[in-house]
Amino acid sequence: MKILMIGDIYASKGREMIAKYLFKFKQSNNIDLVIGNGENVTHGKSISEKHFNELINNGIDVITSGNHIFKNSEVLDYIEHTPRLLKPLNINPYTPGSGSIVLECLGKKVRITNLIGRSFMEPAENPYMSFDELLKNQEKCDIHLVDFHGEASAEKMAFAWNYDGIITALVGTHTHVQTADETILPKGTGYITDLGMTGPVNSIIGVEPEAVIHKEKTGLPTRFNPANGLGQFCGIIININDENQVTSLNRVFVRE
Repeated sequence: MKILMIGDIYASKGREMIAKYLFKFKQSNNIDLVIGNGENVTHGKSISEKHFNELINNGIDVITSGNHIFKNSEVLDYIEHTPRLLKPLNINPYTPGSGSIVLECLGKKVRITNLIGRSFMEPAENPYMSFDELLKNQEKCDIHLVDFHGEASAEKMAFAWNYDGIITALVGTHTHVQTADETILPKGTGYITDLGMTGPVNSIIGVEPEAVIHKEKTGLPTRFNPANGLGQFCGIIININDENQVTSLNRVFVRE
């Protein structure tokens, strides 16, 4: 089985890159399942129902998210009846939606779980406690993939090492910069610290540089607008054999 996990899809340029590249990429690489992080899809924050449907129609099977998921109040209205849009499992339990889903792919049960880190992030529940509770009560699955949305590299690494051999793979999202540390941990779990961003190249993590520079220089509040221009497409292909073991990880980084 070949699974493609796509890094943070940022605003209109990110959506454009999905529409432009994903279908051809799936065909040429024989991809069986696609997961994409969509917490920045609509003008850089959250994801409208229109844009959710657009990404699904363009070939993404499950959309994970992160700290911005509820910045668009429209999500509150549709996430409960949209199981393929995940919120982080360990954010405030009073929020609607699910943090995990099970799909069938090539006759196997594949679970996708979304978590969020707590280092340098808004308050969230302990991800270990939330995940242990899920593992204790989950139905038996052949493959378990985790999108861990967090700032700190060590936090993502520690979580992956703790569940090495228990989950199939853990990928990091949120920093919008693809890391070069893809690896298979000693007990077989695939890992990469961050998938990178699918969005505008000439930007500061998706935003027009001038606005970010102004805020950094002056400390004054500034409106951030998504950048335009050339785009990039980032993610990773996880290759899994018939015994449900990760055999290789192949980074994807395409620039127009």
